[in-house]
Amino acid sequence: MTPFTRPLTRAALLAASALTLLTALPARADEADIRKTLAERFQGIKPDEVRPAPVAGLWEVRFGAEIMYTDARASYMIQGAIIDTASKRNLTEERIDKLTAIDFATLPLKDAIVWKNGNGKRRIAVFADPNCGYCKKLEKDLVNVKDVTVYTFVIPILGGDSADKSRSIWCAKDNTTAWRNWMVDGTAPTKAMGKCDDSAIGRNLELSRKHRVNGTPAIIFEDGTRAPGAIPAAELEKRLTAKAAG
Repeated sequence: MTPFTRPLTRAALLAASALTLLTALPARADEADIRKTLAERFQGIKPDEVRPAPVAGLWEVRFGAEIMYTDARASYMIQGAIIDTASKRNLTEERIDKLTAIDFATLPLKDAIVWKNGNGKRRIAVFADPNCGYCKKLEKDLVNVKDVTVYTFVIPILGGDSADKSRSIWCAKDNTTAWRNWMVDGTAPTKAMGKCDDSAIGRNLELSRKHRVNGTPAIIFEDGTRAPGAIPAAELEKRLTAKAAG
């Protein structure tokens, strides 16, 4: 979370364009200067990274996976996206995708509930809470996505009985069936009794914090990119096809 949370209007984008005019002024700065100025004006604020932005005269200021921009003097802070008008690319979004990318090969798949449709040759990972309505919507839509294997990392983050449901589902004799029965059909899992190694749930929570997964569902594609929120089957199919094509 950055210290600047109030959404800005289109005026912010116009301001971003105006700031490029500052390159014509005799102003020189480097990362240290910008950090120093920001520290003086916003006590206690420490960016994770300051680097030149894709637009001449602007600097990128990063707080975690949050990106803002400033001029060479750190006189203004700009919240918004940089769009390349020629290619119609959202350069800010592309940068955030790189920052938040997860190496799929490093995911501890043994801690996930696995479900497969068709030949399962395409893979996605999903962080989900059993009490998340959008997660249930996604689960129902996944029935219509062909040839996919889904690895669900259950993370009880919504409170209530999320932790109890997560444990009951994970400890079920067939946790895939228990998960799908609850998420798709609404059949509550049988309460887990006795001993059960549910340490995977704790590891999943740590994994989600490590990768700044702050909401559910969060979908991770094999190329490391991610998508927050439920995606309709048609859109998910479109993305999977596009990623398979390179």
